[in-house]
Amino acid sequence: MSDGPAGTPGRVSRAVRAVETALLAGVLGAMVVLAATQIVLRNGWGAGFDWADEALRLMVLWVAMLGAVAASGEQRHVSIDALSRYLPATLGRVVARLLNAVATGVCAVLAWYSWRFVAESWDAGEMLLGGRLPAWAAESILPAAFAIMALRYALATLRLPGRATGGTGH
Repeated sequence: MSDGPAGTPGRVSRAVRAVETALLAGVLGAMVVLAATQIVLRNGWGAGFDWADEALRLMVLWVAMLGAVAASGEQRHVSIDALSRYLPATLGRVVARLLNAVATGVCAVLAWYSWRFVAESWDAGEMLLGGRLPAWAAESILPAAFAIMALRYALATLRLPGRATGGTGH
């Protein structure tokens, strides 16, 4: 069975989606385990990890950004576009492209400024979790996620006509 041009992008898309899902599940699972451990330690022994609350806040950031990346990959992000469902198909595709183009621009700007933010943390040598983790490492999800989302929205903007929205074809 030949893996033609349409097959390779599908395989890559499925592999990327699997990695996203694994990362999201891993971080979420770690959050649950850490939070439960912290609760047991505080209630049972009156102690806990001094870094756990900060780590949980960082994990929330990672889960939010990984979730946003996953949603953008399936064009299942929050959309306040009630008008497009009432438009004729051709005009709906134009509106969808325009909205994807705007999302591309917003995500690209956010990627740029979050990259600068991370670079400043690197330069300042900022540390988190009581000096256990460089701040740039925890913050790196911001420019990475926004860049991935910008790329996905740009691809959705350029997608061939025929589909009003992107999506994965589920």
